[in-house]
Amino acid sequence: MLQAEYKTGLVFFPAFDWAISPNHPEREERLLYTQDQVIEEGLFDIEGITEFKPDLVNIRDIQRAHFCVPDEWSVTTESHFISAGGAKTIAMAVMENRVKRGFALVRPPGHHAMRVVHGSRGFCNINIEAVMVEFLRTAYKDKIKKVAIVDTDCHHGDGTQDIYWHDPDTLFISLHQDGRTLYPGTGFVNELGGPNAAGLTVNIPLPPNTSEDGFLYTINNMVLPILDDFKPDIIINSAGQDNHYADPITNMNFSAQGYAKLTELLKPDIAVLEGGYSIESALPYMNVGIILAMAGLDYSRVKEPNYDPDRIRQTSEVTEYIKKLGEKVMNYWETRDETRERFQGNKKFDERSRNIFYDTDNIFEKQFETLRICNDCGGAFCIDSSSDKGGHVLAVHIPVKACSKCQETAYEWYDSASEKKFDMALLQDRKKDEYKKKKFK
Repeated sequence: MLQAEYKTGLVFFPAFDWAISPNHPEREERLLYTQDQVIEEGLFDIEGITEFKPDLVNIRDIQRAHFCVPDEWSVTTESHFISAGGAKTIAMAVMENRVKRGFALVRPPGHHAMRVVHGSRGFCNINIEAVMVEFLRTAYKDKIKKVAIVDTDCHHGDGTQDIYWHDPDTLFISLHQDGRTLYPGTGFVNELGGPNAAGLTVNIPLPPNTSEDGFLYTINNMVLPILDDFKPDIIINSAGQDNHYADPITNMNFSAQGYAKLTELLKPDIAVLEGGYSIESALPYMNVGIILAMAGLDYSRVKEPNYDPDRIRQTSEVTEYIKKLGEKVMNYWETRDETRERFQGNKKFDERSRNIFYDTDNIFEKQFETLRICNDCGGAFCIDSSSDKGGHVLAVHIPVKACSKCQETAYEWYDSASEKKFDMALLQDRKKDEYKKKKFK
């Protein structure tokens, strides 16, 4: 009987009651074909590969990561609670040493959901990984200090980037197709994080038609050295699979073999499924390869029926582009301390304005954010957010390791919010693990 080198836990949740539309690639068949393949290949007969059933997250779990406007149930369905709950379940199994590694094969996805949520963006309503991470930081605070999230979805993980933009204890790395050629149009190499966490957002925008050579070069020469420097307590892989050569909405040339090798190199403690829309000809093979790699088993025979490495090999121009990109990425990483000093300057506060489009729900949001510059913690910040859907809120965040001055500033912002300007004021106090709400209208 085969035995896994690393005990590996799996959670499946296809979400039968949630889909963009009956014919949309983001529907339950995304996981049903994979589930059938896993059973057909006998993966659950391998000693050390175990299936867990997803629990649900609760409202408080969501409130640690998000400000939902007007409330959590208005922007989610039960499927979102179970999808995030699947990630939470597998994370608990890893933290309690029931398994060494875990893979949450769940939908709906989440990496485009930002700190403030008025609706759905890029098929995402709540950020599965962020909800999971903030739960872990609360439930296992003595074990979890520094977190690394490596997003290998073809689309830039702009929601995860937004949530951890100001967090000096979270390293966010996103490998994705260049935003000039694909939704959401962000994730450029000079997007480095906020003034208190500059350099800890690492974006690697790869050119269209990147294949295995390019992805694995990126992992070996950029991602792994950065992880080695950062030394996280846990590595989480936002395991999007839409870099595959058969994916209908992207322009990359990765394969099941490539994804398995990437997983073997990355050694994530937890993987969470994100995108991937080649439902029959790619996803079942990629997921089987990823599971085998996580378990430390041979994946060399996992291949798509039409796999031809010569046909999808990248050009020399793409190879040279990625090498030059790597030099920029590593330079930004190696000079992150200087970047932080430059971003902070002599200011007491930093401000930024943004317009955010929710493409799935057709909502326009305006944000004005104020951050307290701080060298002792991630810094308190407040977001003045309004949307054309309705709802004008002040959302105030206190980080987990907040200093007394940032706590004081945050409560001043929250207490001074009035009905003359806002419909509601929200306070996310991660230091005390509390969430407060004042409704004015």
